[in-house]
Amino acid sequence: MNPALVADSVVDLCGALGLGVAMLSLRRRDPRGPMTQRFLWALGLVASVFLLRGLGWWLGSVLLGRLALACAAAIPLGVLAVTEGTLRRHAPRPVKLFVLTGSGLLMLASLAGLADVTPIYDVALAGLQLATFAVCGVLLHRRDRASLTSAENAGVGRLGLCAFLMLPFLLTDFRDLLPDMPVRLGGLGALVLVSLVLVQSGGAPSRRQGFAMLSLRILGALLLAAAAALVADSSWTEAIRLGAMILAGMLATGLMVDALGGAFETNAPGVLASIAQSRAQNRDALIADLSAHPLFENARRLQEPALSAFDPEILRPALRDVAVLRAAQQPWGTPATDPATERLAALMATHAASHMLVIADRPLDLLLLTIPVVSADPATETALILVRRMLATSPQDAQA
Repeated sequence: MNPALVADSVVDLCGALGLGVAMLSLRRRDPRGPMTQRFLWALGLVASVFLLRGLGWWLGSVLLGRLALACAAAIPLGVLAVTEGTLRRHAPRPVKLFVLTGSGLLMLASLAGLADVTPIYDVALAGLQLATFAVCGVLLHRRDRASLTSAENAGVGRLGLCAFLMLPFLLTDFRDLLPDMPVRLGGLGALVLVSLVLVQSGGAPSRRQGFAMLSLRILGALLLAAAAALVADSSWTEAIRLGAMILAGMLATGLMVDALGGAFETNAPGVLASIAQSRAQNRDALIADLSAHPLFENARRLQEPALSAFDPEILRPALRDVAVLRAAQQPWGTPATDPATERLAALMATHAASHMLVIADRPLDLLLLTIPVVSADPATETALILVRRMLATSPQDAQA
């Protein structure tokens, strides 16, 4: 296999892998939503094109290549279905007939092998796809904004932007139109857009973090490709192919890692999720349920009688306005020789505690935790504050 086909195959297979991961994530978020079904169908067609085409080139299979072209001819149907679902109304009848007829004829031509005997097929397929994208773009732009919610209008804007950004990558897949392209970039474009869409699904802070991580992945892949090209003394054509393969591989791997991390978080609920699932009716039962969570499995609850050695009357004023005390922050803004500070430091050292949750100050009710440094991230610290608030407001017994 020549280097061009190797690069095309790797990029396409990575594109299919990334789209498959995105489809699983989308299905997990909304398995039965009508729009989800439309998106899954459209993404499935694109993923099938990349998978069948990459395997066809790798294995030298003519049949797989024809099936890939047939799926590519059906992509306009998927684009039209997504557009109609987004607008919540049917496209004009002439548009439907044009897309349905064009896709049907090109699918039959693909299976008949006409693409192998005439370059007109590629021109017709590119024309149909571009025309469908253009018409759907016009429909999205001329939508009745008043009939859609603000969130739906924002989603339409993102969808239109994605379609516009995808066009340059899509054109590189037609070698008869752009014969000098070193590598087909359709799979890479799909990976970039899927990564951007998944980043956009979070809040503003998570979007900024997602963009930073995505930019780091892209920059790292490009620098790695440039370094490899310099070491191998490759031409600019080989450097572009190498960069496309490395970038596609890193983006696909990143999507898999993110999806796997999300699956792990779903199967292992966090502290707040554990409380939300608890059926405890009082404080004692809630603490007992919390003890099943890894962060609380070594927790030690100390009530006022057990604190006699540390003089509760001295501790009480110092803890009156405290929710969570961290051993790493001692002496907690007070002189180290202050009696309350000395007793609190001794109390936490005695029990090797890194955090102390002050459930109540009259009578004193404390929960001491030992949390590893690697687990004490900002999210965990925030969760501890919320857990303390829930414990402080929960009834002390079943009759309270």
